[in-house]
Formats: sequence, C-alpha cells, structure tokens
Amino acid sequence: MLKSDLAKVTCKVNGKEYSGLVEPRTLLVHFIRDELNLTGTHIGCDTGHCGACTIYMNGKTVKSCMVLAVQANGAELMTVEGLAEGDKLHPLQEAFWENHGLQCGYCTPGMLMSSLFLLERNPNPSEGEIRRAIEGNLCRCTGYVNIVKSVKAAAKKMNENSRTQKRTSK
Repeated sequence: MLKSDLAKVTCKVNGKEYSGLVEPRTLLVHFIRDELNLTGTHIGCDTGHCGACTIYMNGKTVKSCMVLAVQANGAELMTVEGLAEGDKLHPLQEAFWENHGLQCGYCTPGMLMSSLFLLERNPNPSEGEIRRAIEGNLCRCTGYVNIVKSVKAAAKKMNENSRTQKRTSK
C-alpha cells in the first residue's frame, strides 16, 4: 500500500494524544492494539458479539471491532488502561479482584468498561440492571455471578469514596 493511500488518525486516548497512519479499513481495536500498543483491549470475535473490545469513545461505550479507526479521528477514547491511576487500581478493578469477578480474564476489559458506564449513570444498580448493562459482554468462564457481585461491591466502594471526597472538600 502506498503511503498516500493511508489515512492519518489523531485522537486522545486515556488523556494522551496519539497519531498514526492506517489503512482506511483498519478497525479501531487493531489501531489501539497494534499502533498504540495498548493491548488491554481484547479482540474476541471481530463481529461485535462478545464485547471483549469494549472501550469509551466520546463518553459512550463502543465495541471497537465495529468501528473503523478513521471514525475515531478527533475522538476522545478511554481503554481499560485508563481506569487505574498509576499503581492505584480503580475501585471497579479492585472489586473484580476481591470478588473473583474474573477467571481467564479475557472478557474482563470489556466487562470493566461496560460496568463503569453503568455505574457512572446509576451509582446503585440492582442485580437486574447490572445484568442488562453487561448483556453485550460474553463470559464463557464465570457464569456471571461473581461479575454481578463485583459490580455491586464496586458501586458500594465508589459511593463510599464519593461521600468521603464530599466531606473532605468542605
């Protein structure tokens, strides 16, 4: 392929600006993994069914195997690598760890991103609401019980953190 056939993609990922040249047919998941070396986003099915590649794009969750990289030009993205702050895990990551919300871990990045999207909009979801929020993410190992338990624990932890921050900012 000639360099003139490549498209430039510039986007902000996890707060940092990135640029790269891609073939116009390159999927966003491949741009993230292969060009940006952010391999936390997993490739599962390449058909949008499994949800392992779920990321944030402009504040909404998308399955990055269903988006062309050129469609992300100018976008703000967050991948699973953007959850932790340095060595400090996000409360959702801590809850998955503490409540055994993962087994093989393949679905975990997408589960975390879909769960975060839910918790940002509903800080105290019911089990049914959690199950609906993650229904676009397939897990072949856990049976979802500990994933739901993890999301509930994360909600509690995030709510406690929010209350603590409000008290200390007064």
